[in-house]
Amino acid sequence: MKTLPERILEHAEAAPEATPICPPALLHLGQRAAVNQALSRLARAGRLMRICQGVYMRPIETRFGRCAPSIEKSLQSLAALWGETIVPNGGSAANWLGLTTQNPVRSVYLTSGRSRRLHFGKHPVQLRHAPRWQLAAPHRIAGVAIRALAWLGPDEVEDGLDAVLPKLSGEDLEEFAAARAVMPRWMAEPLSARLAHG
Repeated sequence: MKTLPERILEHAEAAPEATPICPPALLHLGQRAAVNQALSRLARAGRLMRICQGVYMRPIETRFGRCAPSIEKSLQSLAALWGETIVPNGGSAANWLGLTTQNPVRSVYLTSGRSRRLHFGKHPVQLRHAPRWQLAAPHRIAGVAIRALAWLGPDEVEDGLDAVLPKLSGEDLEEFAAARAVMPRWMAEPLSARLAHG
């Protein structure tokens, strides 16, 4: 008969990449204390990765050995698990839109949930709680523009709008304009002025 760690590993290997493995979902395999112990043992052996307290993922086998699952896929899975919005931070958004050439050294994402630190092997990821307006239009170009302007701040919002607006399609611009309802005044007012003058 298979041991509990073997059965947990079998369960993990049957799941798609970046599927969160949490003790409550494994209680059909054994008692909570035994499941916790088995997960810890598998993490120590490198067979599972402990992403944060109570959440594990299966590492991916590559020709270079075991490595962490895709961070993008992992964050999508965790956002669904926790019922949160998780998006790249404003510095990454500004870089993506070409407003800065600085590449963020640390991986920082914004979340509607609490701030916490995640570990993907040697790659830490910081989740920072953000106000609702910075999470508007998640995974849409309009949302990327909002987060980039938030990162630039009130003093650079005019230059930021000059750079961002020409990059937006008609649909993206409509979505961006609609988000004024949740934007801070320092961002909504100059955007309204631009839209009024075409």
